[in-house]
Amino acid sequence: MEFTRLPHSAPVPGATRDQAIADPGFGTVFTDHMISIDYDAGKGWHSPTLGPREPILLDPAASVLHYAQEIFEGMKAYRLEDGTMALFRPDANAKRFNKSAARLAMPELPEDVFIESVRQVVKADADWFPSVGGGSLYIRPFMFANEHFLGVRPATKYKFLVILSPAGNYFKSGAPAVSVWVSDFTRAAPGGTGEAKCGGNYAASLVPTGEAFAKGHDQVVFLDAAEHKWIEELGGMNLFFVFDDDSVITPPLRGTILPGITRDSIITLAREQGLDMREEMYSIDQWRDDAASGRLVETFACGTAAVVTAVGKVAGRDGEFTIGSGGPGHLTSTLREKLVGIQRGSVEDTHGWVTRLD
Repeated sequence: MEFTRLPHSAPVPGATRDQAIADPGFGTVFTDHMISIDYDAGKGWHSPTLGPREPILLDPAASVLHYAQEIFEGMKAYRLEDGTMALFRPDANAKRFNKSAARLAMPELPEDVFIESVRQVVKADADWFPSVGGGSLYIRPFMFANEHFLGVRPATKYKFLVILSPAGNYFKSGAPAVSVWVSDFTRAAPGGTGEAKCGGNYAASLVPTGEAFAKGHDQVVFLDAAEHKWIEELGGMNLFFVFDDDSVITPPLRGTILPGITRDSIITLAREQGLDMREEMYSIDQWRDDAASGRLVETFACGTAAVVTAVGKVAGRDGEFTIGSGGPGHLTSTLREKLVGIQRGSVEDTHGWVTRLD
């Protein structure tokens, strides 16, 4: 696919841009450009364009507004030590994007087109890379149904877009460890869309996440739908549990948990360190008891936005408990440093995870 590049008549002035990216936070500052590709059932993917980031024109009957055919990805571009830009495992994001598409009866996008779209917009807006420590360009590829009709069936027209957001610290508190609230709400059920990265899953998490925020916590923990007993994931991150015998557990995917790319990377790195890394079910009662006995020494969450973050305190209807010292543990810090080092080029990438943008 050859991308048409449209001129930008009013890019953000350099001084304004530099002020915006000095401390961008997360998800509120956006760059100048975006990628756009259209799909029609009889024509396939067509009209790939790199142009100005601008509003989208939608018919009031657009299918996405009524039947929620929408999926997205979250990934980052990093600045390596030699000054070049790089992506981390973009092929994995492309594969997960297509799995989400299949679950929501949407057309798959060729993986090479997905990666090239990301590459093009990152190169176009490289000057938006924030100078703040740990900064990155957060990348949001997404697709939605834009055929206008009222009727319950898969749409025949879609739009794929990629936008960028300079990013700093994900958690507003900036604390070394986060506090989480165990929700009474359910995020996903077997046979549902829990393993797809679609907006509906996140919409369902907004009320419980708001409840967690109102109670002074940073994130929400979801339990399984059937027994409301087994730990699944946070509102937007996967969980790991570290024990005093150097074993590590993370909940198995089972179709209800998003298969995180950071999660998969952490599993690989933990096994390389010789740890007993297992994917198995772990209950809220076990979590509480093991923290009290000292058997559980660390808990951490991981995801693209926050990378690896220690969980220090857990609260719910039955009270609260602290994990270890309440701060980051040794393994949490070690795995974070290694993963971030690979992403930023200071640690050797032995897996071919880093894609440089020449």
